[in-house]
Amino acid sequence: MITARPKVAELVFQLYSRSLHPELFVIHQSRTIKRGDYELQMDITSAGHVITWRYDAVTLSEVCTSAHHPLPQRRRLMNYQLKGKRRDLVDCRGGIVYQSDFQLEEISSEWASICKFELAQNGPKQGLIHQFDSSGRIKMGAVSYMNAETRSKSVMIQAFHTFPEDNAMVKTETVFKMPG
Repeated sequence: MITARPKVAELVFQLYSRSLHPELFVIHQSRTIKRGDYELQMDITSAGHVITWRYDAVTLSEVCTSAHHPLPQRRRLMNYQLKGKRRDLVDCRGGIVYQSDFQLEEISSEWASICKFELAQNGPKQGLIHQFDSSGRIKMGAVSYMNAETRSKSVMIQAFHTFPEDNAMVKTETVFKMPG
């Protein structure tokens, strides 16, 4: 199990058609939201996040983690190295649609500091946030933030993960849409 934040070059973005055991991850913050017929669980982990969405008999799990993290291959629908920008869409059984956008951005240490300040000020009011301790190599620790905008037939989750040692930020936007 990985306990330190990985290098940003090691990150992968994966989607599973199943839930993943929580003991596979070091979870720092977690929130469960139930709305209508679906349930959403957002977890901030040491490397990024795990999002688990359930509707009817369908479970989808999105993971942003290290490529070295030991995860199952069974029922993995998507596996990308987190580089540049990418958009994907998966039509699932029962008319469910999963859509993801992610991008890896280079940021300056000044911009990382501004992001950390803004997220620390507004994050707790609007979403889920975790501020990591500094690794000791540089003064500023990383920040992860997640926020969900729920609707009766869909939910959009935005996540931001800073990697100050790599002068990088990962941004993701995920949408789960129910049929109808």
